[in-house]
Amino acid sequence: QVQLVESGGGLVQPGGSLRLSCAASGFTLDYYAIGWFRQAPGKEREGVSCISSSGGSAYYADSVKGRFTISRGNAKNTVYLQMNSLKPEDTAVYYCAARNIWPVQAMCHVGGDYWGQGTQVTVSS
Repeated sequence: QVQLVESGGGLVQPGGSLRLSCAASGFTLDYYAIGWFRQAPGKEREGVSCISSSGGSAYYADSVKGRFTISRGNAKNTVYLQMNSLKPEDTAVYYCAARNIWPVQAMCHVGGDYWGQGTQVTVSS
């Protein structure tokens, strides 16, 4: 069974940090670009950050550039999103997705073939 599972969300104060994890089961992520997307209530889904299958290329939305870092785990079947200097406007449900697509920017614009169930991130004092 192909599955993506996100974890690491929660409540954090402005300026704080969280690390989200996306773990795959039932398939290997080696051949897939992976993206992190978010959706806040009443807003469209946004491609936050995406990484190529090799891990050599990454894309960041302007809204998170310099604050978020996407990476592939050593075990290869996990992808992380390190989120620093969090702002209230980062509050959303965050989803990871996988798709065999190039270039990596396309992943963040098109979305994935496989999706996780999402994890809530709330930035509030």
